[in-house]
Amino acid sequence: MKLEALTRRAALRRAAAATAAVCAAPLIPPLAAHSGHRGRSFFAYVGTYTGGKSKGIFAFRFDASHGVLEPVGWVAEIASPAFLAVHPSKPLLYSVNEMGEFRGKKAGGVSAFRVNRKDGKLTLINQVSAGGPGPCHLTVDRTGRCVLVANYGGGSVASFKIGPGGELSEAVSFIQHQGSSTNPNRQKEPHAHSINVSPNNRFAYAADLGLDKVLIYRLDAKAGTLKASQPAAASVAPGSGPRHFTFHPGGRFAYVINEMVCTITAFEHDAKSGALREIQTLSTLPDGEPLKPEYSTAEIVAHPSGRFIYGSNRGHHTIAGFRVRSDGRLEPAGHASTEGKTPRNFAIDPTGAYLLAENQSSDTIAVLAIDPSTGALRFSGHKVDVPSPVCVRFVKTA
Repeated sequence: MKLEALTRRAALRRAAAATAAVCAAPLIPPLAAHSGHRGRSFFAYVGTYTGGKSKGIFAFRFDASHGVLEPVGWVAEIASPAFLAVHPSKPLLYSVNEMGEFRGKKAGGVSAFRVNRKDGKLTLINQVSAGGPGPCHLTVDRTGRCVLVANYGGGSVASFKIGPGGELSEAVSFIQHQGSSTNPNRQKEPHAHSINVSPNNRFAYAADLGLDKVLIYRLDAKAGTLKASQPAAASVAPGSGPRHFTFHPGGRFAYVINEMVCTITAFEHDAKSGALREIQTLSTLPDGEPLKPEYSTAEIVAHPSGRFIYGSNRGHHTIAGFRVRSDGRLEPAGHASTEGKTPRNFAIDPTGAYLLAENQSSDTIAVLAIDPSTGALRFSGHKVDVPSPVCVRFVKTA
């Protein structure tokens, strides 16, 4: 059985209990191309699986000048806030609560928090049902009017309006995915694994591991609603298991990382119709490296410069780097160790100088410096401890 299935089952049990270098190139000073951000400070919020030593959301102060994380501590004690999203303009943070039961019903939760930008503390505003069990990913639309959630366990997506105080409404859209794919162990039913919004904010894209599809929805941000689009989806090779999805900053291209076969599929994106056209699929593993049972992928992130794409390899314990060509296709650019085990989500800091890799199985976050010229990654020498880290998101300090 794949690592993802094992860790997800364990996470649901813990949550229920809590509720009752890219290559080794010489390191170029990482902020040489980002001097406008020099001296900037951010809070780095870490979503975790609760149970054991984890209590909820942990925070660090992140010094973007030196790539150093300074612990703030637990800032919200809440069940399995595994994935986080930040409001684009207000001091608000949202999390899933990845569990199988919420308030006596078969569902997970979604939580809204107010951010104190002076000390980093979070104040819970409200919680609502995610509509389906096992919510694993969420995003805030680009206008800050609504939150979109993917429910892995239930194979569904839902949308929620954001109120004037940051509070979440009950679900205003709920869409149950239907179907299956070729792998009898992982794809007997739908498993919505992520949901992302197009650069023009007109469409939402839900990668469903169980269907081998990226489903396309029309987004009405003012109403907070989702409706099936036409075309309704883009498919990847059977048995791939699409997981997370990202847009190139220019919006012309998009990329999905396929968990079960360790590949990335590149698409050309039509901003008017929302359609995705496959242009390439390539491995996230080094040349000649066989696909082993313990290998799977997790996160995919575009560098803010648009020049590089990065993906995480679990089991192999690396971040794979790629250069983006002018036609959107990717060229492999090497691998960097995450200095730990089972890298899940990772994030690039707002300056574009550092990549923070969350090692779920070794309870650490490693800071990797990004060479602004080549995109090469190299361990900065800085690593911090936090139990079961899954996701990290940045908020500018006051």
